[in-house]
This record gives sequence, C-alpha cells and structure tokens, in this order.
Amino acid sequence: MLRTRDQQEEWESRNLAPYAMAGGASRGRLHPEPRHDIRTEFQRDRDRIVHSRCFRRLEYKTQVFVNGTADHYRTRLTHTIEVAAVSRTLARALGANEDLAETIALAHDIGHSPFGHMGERALDELMKDEGGFDHNAQSLRWVEILEPRYPGFDGLNLTWEVRAGLCKHLSKVPGARLDDHPIGPFQFLEAQIADVADDMTYYAHDIDDGLDAGLLTPEQLESLEIWRMAGEQAAREYPGLGERHRLGMTVRCLLDLQVRDVLRYSEENLSACRPKSPGEVMNAPSRMVAYTPALWNQLVPLRKFLFEHVYWHPSVHRANEEAVAMMRKLFLYYVGHPGVMGRKAQARLARDGIWRTACDYVSGMTDRYALEEFQKFGLRVD
Repeated sequence: MLRTRDQQEEWESRNLAPYAMAGGASRGRLHPEPRHDIRTEFQRDRDRIVHSRCFRRLEYKTQVFVNGTADHYRTRLTHTIEVAAVSRTLARALGANEDLAETIALAHDIGHSPFGHMGERALDELMKDEGGFDHNAQSLRWVEILEPRYPGFDGLNLTWEVRAGLCKHLSKVPGARLDDHPIGPFQFLEAQIADVADDMTYYAHDIDDGLDAGLLTPEQLESLEIWRMAGEQAAREYPGLGERHRLGMTVRCLLDLQVRDVLRYSEENLSACRPKSPGEVMNAPSRMVAYTPALWNQLVPLRKFLFEHVYWHPSVHRANEEAVAMMRKLFLYYVGHPGVMGRKAQARLARDGIWRTACDYVSGMTDRYALEEFQKFGLRVD
C-alpha cells in the first residue's frame, strides 16, 4: 500500500518520542514551497543534499590522507556516509527522527575545505581579518547561498531544522538564533546525535586507516585502555581469530562500545529529565546525547594518540603541509586576480567582496581541482 506524506507524518506523531522533531511540525523553509505528496520535509532535505554538487565533491576531499594516496582510505564522503549510518542507529534506538538525524549528518561536512583540517586552519588564518573560516558555518553557507540548483532562490532552501542542526558552534553562543528562533543553549536531539556520531566514526576509522597505512601497530594501540576493552569484546565475540581479522573486529567493537555507551547514558539523561518537546531538550540542564564521563576519559588519550601517531605523523603531516601551502598560494592568487575565478564566483564579488568570494571558491574545491588550478597558473611554493 502506498504511504503518503500525510500517513508518514501521522506515523511519526504516534511513534516518535515526544522530544523528537516531527516532520509535520517543521518550522518550514525560508522560501515557501508546495509540500510533496509522498516525501516528508526532512526526506526532501536529505534528497536535496545527496543530489547536490557540494555533496558529490566530498568524494575527492581529504579526511586524513590526501585524496588519491590509496584506494581504501576514508575520504570526506565515506566518512560522511559512516556518520549518517551511525546517526540512524542512534536516532532509531532513542525514538528520534531518523530522517532528520541522517540529513544533518549528510550535510555536516559539505563546507569542509580541501586537504582536511589543515586546509581549514589555513583558510581561517587567511580570513582572520575578514570574518574567519569555520567549516560548520560554511556548510550552512553552501545550503543557504552557494549551491545554485533551483530557480527562484539561492541554495537548497532546506528546512529550519536541518539548517539549525548545522549550527554546531553557533548554538553555544548565548542567545544565538536562526531566523529569529533560538538554537541553543543545547541543540535539539537529532543534531546532538549527528554531532556525537561524527566523533564515534572518526575515532574508529582513523585507527583503521592508520593500521592499513602502517602508521600504527597493535603494540602501540595496546597502551590505550579503550582499545584493550574493544579487543576483549572482540575476543569474546570472535574467539580464535588470526591477527588480520582480530584487528578488524577490534575496530568494529571500538565503534560498537561507543554506540552502546552513548545510548545507555542518553537514555539515563532522557529518563531523568523527561523532556516533552524538542524545546525542552534544547533548554535542559545538560546535554542529553553524550558519552558517559568514564568512557569520555578514555577517549581523551585516544584523541591525543591519534594526533601524535596519525595526524602529525611525518608522512601524513608533510603531504598535507605541502598541499596546504599550494592551496594558500592559490587563494592569494585569486585575491590578486579575481577575473580568473569561475563565472558564478565572479558574480558574487560585488555582494561578498574579494576575500569572502575567494574563500568560498577555494573551500568548495576538491583536492585534485585545487592542485590542477595551482599547476594551471604556474604557481610555485616559496
């Protein structure tokens, strides 16, 4: 039997938790549009993101290893897909809106620059006198302004809830608002879910890629209590495995124990607070979706370990540093020669100015396109 949008929204109102964001109760879009007869508002938003160019470009943007280093390392796109999958798991278990949590997860990194976090830091430094650069704010900028897909308005015209879910850092600012609606002091549950799913996945997959790259050894990882816990779980569930499969199952269990920890603690928080609406989640005494303090204390040394042994490993750091130096040179070239930028970027110069336009232009590039542009203009790193 065909399920219409009305029927799906009715199902949500009956089955989602009272603190969930129901599609039928969305605050809507900046530019009113007729509602779809089959898809809910958040399903439409998800599809708009998946079909956008800024989403497709994530395939060729660095996660940790510069894109093209090897076929099996995570890219910004595969990372995003993993975040979306974990977000759906968490949302379903907590009675939240799966479509909304997934949509925020799919959009959370579309504003990321080429060359990973080093690229982001370089753009922020270049823009320090022009408002700075933050990939969360840039993701919002892409869906609101920069993605030219529909007639009649700029951007993707997403619902307020998805756009608010991208305001990860802004929500922490006292009194922060979007379209005159508050977005804090804590985000609504689906946004909190996408946020913690982001942390969960990169803790696990950066170890996985580090092992594949030969940057990490099992012996090094044994110094981490959380890795030993994951290893013990893997040994219980899959006894007698050889080292290759044992390591793979340990990475799997590392993600699993994080998911279970967050679900258990979030359930405790929700049961204690008993929020009756998304607004009560946002104004709760503390964040609802989080790690237990005990597990968080184990993740702190893991994060430090990853920086020391993966992100700042000489081979990774050197490759990223060289790429970012080229990106910085390219950015300054556009500032000095705005006429060589694309037609759509040039059309924004009068409104946004040369620095913000160049920042938008470079931040939207894939790794390989940035390198191609650098070579096309015959630029050199001093």
